[in-house]
Amino acid sequence: VTLVLQFLRGNYENVFLCLLTLLLFLIPAFINRRLNIQLPDTLEIIILCFIFAAEILGEINAYYVKYEFWDTMLHTMNGFLAAAIGFSLVDVLNRSEKTMFNLSPLFVAMVAFCNVLLLDMQKDTIVHTIRSVALDPTATNTVVTIEGITDVVVNGQSLGLGGYLDIGLHDTMEDLLVNFIGAVVFCTFGFFYLKGRGKGKFVRRFVPTMRGVSEEDVKGD
Repeated sequence: VTLVLQFLRGNYENVFLCLLTLLLFLIPAFINRRLNIQLPDTLEIIILCFIFAAEILGEINAYYVKYEFWDTMLHTMNGFLAAAIGFSLVDVLNRSEKTMFNLSPLFVAMVAFCNVLLLDMQKDTIVHTIRSVALDPTATNTVVTIEGITDVVVNGQSLGLGGYLDIGLHDTMEDLLVNFIGAVVFCTFGFFYLKGRGKGKFVRRFVPTMRGVSEEDVKGD
């Protein structure tokens, strides 16, 4: 529905995001069928909800701008999910005698390509205090604090923002922090899951397993 509406409105970049979202929705099914990995229902549902919340609600419907907590919430969830998936991959590969770690050239190229699209994925933030060594008049690498900023002037024109426009650094640092928190939370549960192999029902809902590996086999490792 969103794809059709964006097409009718002529927002073709959003149409592309909708197509990308549909493609991402197929990834869990692809993993289940082609890679012979069983995703727990809880993990699969959360992944699909995360994709929808990030792309359709966050980007196209501007929830990142309308709700300040939206970006933080998704990054916290992302840290949790990334830790769950990374934890699972290491655990599965660690128990496989046939697997060797090998990053393909395609994988490396895709990671590099994603950094040159010039898309503004870092959300701007309005702040009223900045700290900088570049503004130090003594040039002695001393931090200068400027408080009470109420406006920004660009090329002689006031932007009327009511503060200083931080172009993503503040947002990125907060994202890294909440990603770290989400990852720590899951890894703590994961540690005790491995210590008492197979006993943790909570972690089991998020940990993919290879098809054909029974719970008894997991407990016996």
